[in-house]
Amino acid sequence: MSEQYDVVVIGAGPGGYVAAIRASQLGLKTAIVDKQWMGGVCLNVGCIPSKALLRNAEIAHILRERGKEFGFSFENLNLDYGAAVKRSRQVSDRLTKGVGFLMKKNNIDVHMGVGKLTAKDIVAVTDKDGKVTQLKAKNIIVATGASSAVPGAWKVDGEKVVTYWEAILQEKLPKSVVVIGSGAIGVEFSTVWSSYGVDVTIVEMLPRIVPLEDEEISAELEKAFKKRGIKTLAGHKVEAVETTKTGVKVTVSAGEETKVIEAEQALVAIGFRPNSKDLGLEEVGVKISERGMVEIDEKMQTNVPGIYAVGDVTGKLMLAHVGSAMGILAAEAIAGHETHPLNYEMMPRATYCQPQIASFGITEAQAKERGYNVKVGRFPFQPNGKALGLGDYAGFVKLVIDEQYGEILGASMIGPEVTELLPELTLAQMMELTPAEIARNVHAHPTISEAIMEAAHAAEGSAIHI
Repeated sequence: MSEQYDVVVIGAGPGGYVAAIRASQLGLKTAIVDKQWMGGVCLNVGCIPSKALLRNAEIAHILRERGKEFGFSFENLNLDYGAAVKRSRQVSDRLTKGVGFLMKKNNIDVHMGVGKLTAKDIVAVTDKDGKVTQLKAKNIIVATGASSAVPGAWKVDGEKVVTYWEAILQEKLPKSVVVIGSGAIGVEFSTVWSSYGVDVTIVEMLPRIVPLEDEEISAELEKAFKKRGIKTLAGHKVEAVETTKTGVKVTVSAGEETKVIEAEQALVAIGFRPNSKDLGLEEVGVKISERGMVEIDEKMQTNVPGIYAVGDVTGKLMLAHVGSAMGILAAEAIAGHETHPLNYEMMPRATYCQPQIASFGITEAQAKERGYNVKVGRFPFQPNGKALGLGDYAGFVKLVIDEQYGEILGASMIGPEVTELLPELTLAQMMELTPAEIARNVHAHPTISEAIMEAAHAAEGSAIHI
């Protein structure tokens, strides 16, 4: 064997590279393998470049639609989407290089190539030239992520029918788009494109858009999207996606009614499948579910001793920060460090459409279904001074509380920068604080975070500013 390690990580996304850093910090000789790039999908074609595009889109929307309100006027406003994409690539490249620097800083060996288990303790890495390097590992962490789920009948050609991957790299805007799916990817791209004047139609099979969020959140987002000119077709099933000379035809149905939507492009954003195939996992005895998820215990270990899995490949909760938390836990478990199980239900969830959505825990409806006596603390952004100053005051904060013990069961928020408000609430829930204690905590004025305090006051029956 040419190389021997305490830990070999397959996959250099947010789960994998963080696991590698933590393992090295704990004194373990560590290597990381990736077939394409440092930082994975998130840093290269996902979370990070999309946020850069969304920032450009926010400015574009203000200039196009709200210039008069802010005192701006233009005789000939030119919006260069290609420049926005170029900026997003620069942001991505900077962070990707940063991950490479962190690998060197932490003395982690980087092997670029396709990794595959040939035994329970061996990872064979095939580089772009076909050269194979054998890595012997006491422990292996699988962090290979997930890929877009696309029905076989829908042919992704990268131009007329695209996934997030092609969509985030294209420099030319389509004139019209059908977005299939209204999860985070669907509503974020809808926000970007509509801000530049693209005609956007969202098709969602379930009864409401962002269907995993609280019902009130869905209704508020639909209202905001309608104001922006984004059309939403909830409760509609896509029957067919066909390409034409000029674009696409998407056939949708709702009950007995069928209609055809024509557009220049279709974005498929209906979910993800774990990248668990062709890794040699099943050959060495690792259990994988029917849906391709690698099965793990609370310490991220598979049923095979010494083989761990973290992030999207496990299907637990496909979010970058969850993958990172899982990676740290796996490294600490391998090192014999004290660990604490992750409560996936209480993980923060963030969607960066406009207005933003943030949530964690369970919704009001879920709490009632589980038999809790629920009380709700709610506060709108309309009376919030900072939100008014920003000119961005749609939405609200909603806290879901167990009335008997004052336990925070979850929160749902929609409005300006609400993704930044999650840490206070998730920390409060983890430390078993009640709304009374959040309300007692003095929040700076004027800030968006005051809405959290006001919602906590409302939960206690003592709302101040409403």
